[in-house]
Amino acid sequence: MNPKKVDVVIVGGGISGLCAAHWLAKRGVDVLLLEKDAEVGGTMKTVREQGYLVETGPNSALETTSLFRELVTDLSLESEFLYANPSGKKRYVLREGQLRALPLSPPAFLTSRLFSAKAKLRVLKEPFIGRATHEESIAEFVIRRLGREFLDYAIDPFVAGVYAARPEHLSVQAAFPKLYALEERYGGLVRGMIKGRKERTKRGEKGKDRAETFSFRHGMQVLPLALAQSLGDRVICRSKVTLVQDLTLDTTIPVDEPGARHFRVEFLLGDQSSEVEADVVILAVPTAAAASLIQPFSRETAQDLRNIHYPPVASVFLGYAQDQIGHSLDGFGFLVPSKESRSILGSLWSSSLFPERAPRGYAGLTTFVGGSRQPELVEKSEGVLIDLVAGELETAMQVRGKPVYWKVTKWPRAIPQYELGYLRTMDGLGRFEEEHPGLFLSGNYRGGISVGDCVTNASAMAERVGKYLSLPAVRSIA
Repeated sequence: MNPKKVDVVIVGGGISGLCAAHWLAKRGVDVLLLEKDAEVGGTMKTVREQGYLVETGPNSALETTSLFRELVTDLSLESEFLYANPSGKKRYVLREGQLRALPLSPPAFLTSRLFSAKAKLRVLKEPFIGRATHEESIAEFVIRRLGREFLDYAIDPFVAGVYAARPEHLSVQAAFPKLYALEERYGGLVRGMIKGRKERTKRGEKGKDRAETFSFRHGMQVLPLALAQSLGDRVICRSKVTLVQDLTLDTTIPVDEPGARHFRVEFLLGDQSSEVEADVVILAVPTAAAASLIQPFSRETAQDLRNIHYPPVASVFLGYAQDQIGHSLDGFGFLVPSKESRSILGSLWSSSLFPERAPRGYAGLTTFVGGSRQPELVEKSEGVLIDLVAGELETAMQVRGKPVYWKVTKWPRAIPQYELGYLRTMDGLGRFEEEHPGLFLSGNYRGGISVGDCVTNASAMAERVGKYLSLPAVRSIA
């Protein structure tokens, strides 16, 4: 029996793979998505228990691109889509044991208790600082342009909150390309923020400092589940891909010719072996899984993928009666600078951001532990992590007594780290794709780790694949 033939096989049912499949299917491409787990979503999982709604992965997203609205319309999710409580714009940073609001405007910065007068005066020098002469870490970049205190109490906690990383390790060019571009294109951050805001407005984009936070009434997993439902039988779960093989016999075909390559994808469906053939294969899986599948194509590229570091992170959701909490919970949550020498990275006030995240009269708090700062903590038992987090919340937020509900989720490989030298690795991945036309690499280790980055990059991936298949363009990248 001849194996099934499709235009595109996508390996991986996280948000990157699902969105690429969605936009390809809209263009009439015969696409098949294979996901090894029992359900789609990757790290984007939602659990509802005892009246609490717990996000074990991303808790929300920023509406940085109009693609989100396109997805909501395509999937008829208008009644599910909701913006965060406006109070969520307020964010706190722990300094000297106290929660201090992060200033969100120039006037607020001038009166802020988060930064000293010396740090505020140091920022005035920023427009007169020259450009970098070498690849810098985010720590080097910020110290050079804004000073040490700004790094310690603004950027360091922010980097921990986003990447679970140390700013000394991350490449500013790779991890924060838009920040780096402000210096490269405009000569400085202040001038760049003013001019860049105008350019983003013309493109229909919003900067992350101005974009609205959103989720879905029944949690973030609503989005991947809706994508899978829309794709129907083009999604097969519990299908573990074991081999991607290039079947091309005629290597004289020009590499830019449509159909220059033809692939066979073998997978286990339960305990049954199956296979499918395709003109294009998109590997939308984490780097370790991608490395195993491309090993026969390039040992060097496979090793480059394996070398990408993912620190472990534990997400600890605790439920309390509201009268146990001394803080008003009037914001998004708080982040913890390294200088505070605490055992947590920060805490989100989940039930203050969105409705129905906790029973009436109760609050739900999501706290993160580990990352590159203290990876060893993730190895602690569930009970130890609950006690550790409860103790930290007691001192930072005046939380009294024991939690009435808890949910601990551990991610042994949580977030890819865009470390120094990362762009050279990305260049290598680009060359790999050029040398193996029809084989594409996708995921949050390329082009940004946020939900918005993944959605935008998946749209771009669909455009690239469509071009490779010589399909007419049907829309522009938002």
